[in-house]
Amino acid sequence: DMPSEKKSNYFHLPPIDLQTAFPQATPASLFPPSVSDYYHFDDLLTLEEQAVRRKVRECMEKDVAPIMAKYWEKAEFPFEVIPKLGALCIAGGTIKGYGCPALSLTASAIAAAEVARVDASFSTFILVHSSLGMMTIALCGSEEQKHKYLPSLAELKTVACWGLTEPDYGSDASSLKTTARKVDGGWILDGQKRWIGNSTFADILIIFARNTSTNQINGFIVKKNAPGLQATKIDNKIGLRIVQNGDILLKNVFIPDEDRLPGLNSFQDTNKVLAVSRVMVCWQPIGISMGVYDMSHRYLKERKQFGAPLASFQLSQQKLVQMLGNIQAMFLVGWRLCKLYESGKMTPGHASLGKSWISLKARETVSLGRELLGGNGILSDFLVAKAFCDLEPIYTYEGTYDINTLVTGREITGIASFKPSSSGFSAKSRL
Repeated sequence: DMPSEKKSNYFHLPPIDLQTAFPQATPASLFPPSVSDYYHFDDLLTLEEQAVRRKVRECMEKDVAPIMAKYWEKAEFPFEVIPKLGALCIAGGTIKGYGCPALSLTASAIAAAEVARVDASFSTFILVHSSLGMMTIALCGSEEQKHKYLPSLAELKTVACWGLTEPDYGSDASSLKTTARKVDGGWILDGQKRWIGNSTFADILIIFARNTSTNQINGFIVKKNAPGLQATKIDNKIGLRIVQNGDILLKNVFIPDEDRLPGLNSFQDTNKVLAVSRVMVCWQPIGISMGVYDMSHRYLKERKQFGAPLASFQLSQQKLVQMLGNIQAMFLVGWRLCKLYESGKMTPGHASLGKSWISLKARETVSLGRELLGGNGILSDFLVAKAFCDLEPIYTYEGTYDINTLVTGREITGIASFKPSSSGFSAKSRL
């Protein structure tokens, strides 16, 4: 037998510190300054909105930037950050009373962008909790439910999730088949949900189910650890890895009458919540693009090749300017959406066009950033690779690009084109 070859003494050493391994550029753990507001859009914001932006930016750069790559790599959630996010007083956004901050929609949107600028997963965590979970209670809950649940949710002492999507029903959400059956004193829920962010650790789960008597969609507040409830983490995601998306199983789960949401009696009621959250989701790609631009801008000035910084090359400048132009346009569309909503003029088509177009432009922007960073564009340490991956689920959720396009298409033509045409070719007609 050949003698077993002795392994070298460096076989199990940890990786070299990044600043030693690649000293020519600063990693995202020390976040770059914000340099994307080329057209001075800060001037469009009130003093309160500017203050919210500064407060959120400071927290994200100080408390989240240093740890995000590590947690993203492990696909784990840093629970120690939740109290710091709670102290920002942004959860509950536009909700008035019940311990909520009563921000303008614009302030809430700017906060979402500032969170996403540093880390998209954290912005998804907040949006699911606030713009979906809390907003559903605020819009569709009873006074008792609002007083009972909203104050602790606003402080992030408790966490919410929002269960609409099912394994068989994503874009076709209104066809969901989870059932709610009326019994003495409450309801029995049976069914399955998928992709539900925060669900593995949420204190309350907003669950949508079809009332077996009326065949309409109803909403329920389900407490964690309810008998018959199970939530397990979805593994192997390429994006938003810090977000804990779950599969939820509901088997004979009893919900008392007081935890049924009285204002949620059809899918149209669900759309009231989605209208607000879709505006908020528009600001995630804006924030992600801002962060990618900031990182790329600093990197190109620090990284040298051929005896000059990358920022001095024409092709690099062209990509950087294209990214900057995209961000200016994206911000304006997002800001205008907020104003339309605040004045009561926003339609579903407005929100859907904003979400689809902004996420499309963001996809282009992060791709350019990934090109500009070369080999380091695939390392999460430099933000761009992580942002590139994180944008993919955002491009898909809260209505895919295609579905949001068709919502706007229906509004401008008066013709719904979601279902395949019944006049399509049959096997016979092709013969």
